[in-house]
Amino acid sequence: MKRLLVILLLALPFVLGACVSKNTYQQKVNEADLLTRDVANLTASATDLRQEKTGLQDDLSKLNARLVEALQQNSKLQRDLLAAHANQERQEGNLTLHQQQLTDMQQTNDSLLATVEDLNRALEKEKIAREARLAKVKNTYNQLVGALEEEIKRGELTISNLEGQLSVNLLNKILFDSGKTIIKKEGRKVLQTLGDVLNKFPDKALQIAGHTDNVQISERLRERYPSNWELSTARATSVVHFLQDTVGLSGERMIAAGYSEYQPVADNEEAEGRALNRRIQILLVPFKTVNPTE
Repeated sequence: MKRLLVILLLALPFVLGACVSKNTYQQKVNEADLLTRDVANLTASATDLRQEKTGLQDDLSKLNARLVEALQQNSKLQRDLLAAHANQERQEGNLTLHQQQLTDMQQTNDSLLATVEDLNRALEKEKIAREARLAKVKNTYNQLVGALEEEIKRGELTISNLEGQLSVNLLNKILFDSGKTIIKKEGRKVLQTLGDVLNKFPDKALQIAGHTDNVQISERLRERYPSNWELSTARATSVVHFLQDTVGLSGERMIAAGYSEYQPVADNEEAEGRALNRRIQILLVPFKTVNPTE
């Protein structure tokens, strides 16, 4: 189109030459030059505009790329923010949980401390009561030892205090003749002295146990005492009857039992050991342990 315009402009003087004057011709030539310059200027302007457009398009592409990058960064920041909020909420939740746990632990500690204090008070109370019981047992022991000092020296009986529990062991030689269940005179004297002391301590019950050696019952006694079970039990019962009927101890405070030959304190292979095994053991225990209805 630009070329056509130039040709028309160049041909225009020849066409118009016959019809117009020289001045008119010159005027048209000038106009053509102006138009040519205008066309050149417009062409240059168009070229500049195209270049500017290209530059603007490049800038727009760069801006779009930066916009995409900014949007991506913004999206990442949003995700990071959400994660930070979630993490904060978790931490706040954990903090609340830890605070609750600390509160629970403090309450538990307070409860444990209160329990420990109660236990310490109970232990102190029990300690005082135990010391009182031990003192009472020691007093009983001292009275028994003082009252039966001669018999103890002769080895006819022993008195032991094991962890606050008194035990009196009387050898059968002072209480019974061989194969007999009737208490001998010297045995009655010892039991009388023992019973007089025990009468001073009504809170004590008596577990009276008969023991034998491992020698079996002879033919002449077997009809009455088929085995050492019957003999040991009969001797324990004889002691109970004497303490109740003669000394005056309450029957509620006493238990009779026979252990036969099965709880020896010495070797049955020797005569001396068998003599120690033939015995009556009187164990002093708190009265309520054998009187559950009280």
